[in-house]
Amino acid sequence: MGFTKPDLPQVDPDTFLRKPLMERMRILAANWVEHGFGSPRMVHTIYILKLIVLYALGGIVVATVTSDLPAFWHVSQWWDQPIVYQKFVLWTVLLETIGIAGSWGPLAGKVKPMTGGILFWARPGTIRLRPWKWVPGTAGDRRTWFDIALYVALLVSLAIALLAPGAHSDSLSAAVPENTSGLVRPALLIAPIVLLIINGLRDKTIFLGARGEQYLPALFFFAVLPFVDMIIALKLLILVVWVGAGVSKLGKHFSQVVPPMVSNSPSVPFKWLKRAHYRDFPRDLRPSRIADLMAHVGGTTVEVIAPLVLFFSTNIWLTVAAATVMVIFHLFIVSTFPLAVPLEWNVLFAYATVFLFLGFPNWDGYGLTDISSPWLAVALIAGLLFFPILGNFRPDKVSFLPSMRQYAGNWASAVWAFAPGAESKLNRVTRTAKNQIDQFVEFGYEPQWAEITMQQTIAWRTMHSQGRGLFSVLLKNLPDIDSRTVREAEFVCNSLIGFNFGDGHLHDEDMIRAVQQEAGFEPGELVVVWVESQAWGSKVQHYKVIDAALGVIERGTWKVAEAVEEQPWLPNGPIPLEVIWSLASSTPPAREEQEHGHGALA
Repeated sequence: MGFTKPDLPQVDPDTFLRKPLMERMRILAANWVEHGFGSPRMVHTIYILKLIVLYALGGIVVATVTSDLPAFWHVSQWWDQPIVYQKFVLWTVLLETIGIAGSWGPLAGKVKPMTGGILFWARPGTIRLRPWKWVPGTAGDRRTWFDIALYVALLVSLAIALLAPGAHSDSLSAAVPENTSGLVRPALLIAPIVLLIINGLRDKTIFLGARGEQYLPALFFFAVLPFVDMIIALKLLILVVWVGAGVSKLGKHFSQVVPPMVSNSPSVPFKWLKRAHYRDFPRDLRPSRIADLMAHVGGTTVEVIAPLVLFFSTNIWLTVAAATVMVIFHLFIVSTFPLAVPLEWNVLFAYATVFLFLGFPNWDGYGLTDISSPWLAVALIAGLLFFPILGNFRPDKVSFLPSMRQYAGNWASAVWAFAPGAESKLNRVTRTAKNQIDQFVEFGYEPQWAEITMQQTIAWRTMHSQGRGLFSVLLKNLPDIDSRTVREAEFVCNSLIGFNFGDGHLHDEDMIRAVQQEAGFEPGELVVVWVESQAWGSKVQHYKVIDAALGVIERGTWKVAEAVEEQPWLPNGPIPLEVIWSLASSTPPAREEQEHGHGALA
């Protein structure tokens, strides 16, 4: 791999592209083991520079300068100042809402341009996805000037709160008498809170892009709670995020996530170490025992136990040890460059760990028992747990982000299969980016290598549990699959709405229906296989087959246990599928099935 040259598979492109689909997946899955996505080092360098210069240094400078604090290099004089933490959160929300933090750049399917977000959300006529059809004033699926005004107003309100000087707080002065920088004025936080909610009701993409499921509660705590209660509430918030993510990784999916994530990490230079995460490279690409240990000891156990220690510990050395573990945990995730590239989020959480648990430790009066009212504690816990619990029992009702299933491998996912030449019809859709294959060509790739690079992303999908099911449904339903163009839905979604963070609800039948209005696919030209996350207590995942011109044409299930035991290229053929309903059957789907996938923050 060179600094400016991608690490391409060692294949003859003409011969490779004539092979059957699943043979291509076998070759590319094995290639991923050793090379990951194959991005040139220049790409990772750009991400690192953006993270250090724009995000970290930029955020610190803005927070310290606007809060009358010493220059950014005087770390000891600003790291534990509450207003710095508040403004770092506001800075993060602003960058996420613009679209230059998570889900940015080539690793997220954005090459030319590298930014989605604002280029889509400030343009009339682009696709808008409302979370609830019953909310008055949200009808339609195209962005209007009213939506753009709401979006711009949100950005302005965040900037005003960020740049305004601190205001005196009686509750802060009582807890920290020596503090002189104050807090962000609570009144300035009302507009961002209200506008984020209104924008989210009009378009869930903006709410999720802003990471509203985590930062909206933080803004609310900044605005309404006295200082000590605010710190305790923020500790509860980060605890729920950590433990929720850890608990969500207890199933069969997460072990499948670790090997391809490690394989894609530029910080793991040794091929033998990457291969060690698979049972028997290249014959058996299921997770090895090392991968299982990485997943459920280095991942799940750490993400549950260390946060609980932080939250309840009153011992300084135990707290320091747990904080160190969590900082290393987040920096490790940064080093792997996961395809959703949540780098800023991980840096913020590493800082939050130090700020909240070492800057305001439990033994100094910031533990759960120090909250002003037990009823407030009950209300906070109930409010923070509502969507994670609902979303895990009913994943069709809640996005995996409010469900706190970050990178657990238990995702709603999809693949899109185009008839030959039909992919070009996406160019009829109002958007600010071309199809990714065209972006790669404009970036300098030869057309055949651009196609192989795009197929590398669907090979990545086959290495995860739901990929084996999705491709099984493709093989069952499309006898001409070898001649079709198959695309990873997250990448397609990024080119159509400017954002995707692993959330399959952003490219379900609502989005496909909106695309169809302008693209005008004929029956059979675009067939999408879509699957919902596995619910707690269920052994299956529910899938849909969606024809862009006809709508949902089949529903069914597969067993997760059978999916995780197969190889990415399905050498034994499709895994067993149970068809619950199909368009050809005489019995229409039940009302509940018809509405599957729509609901709270879906």
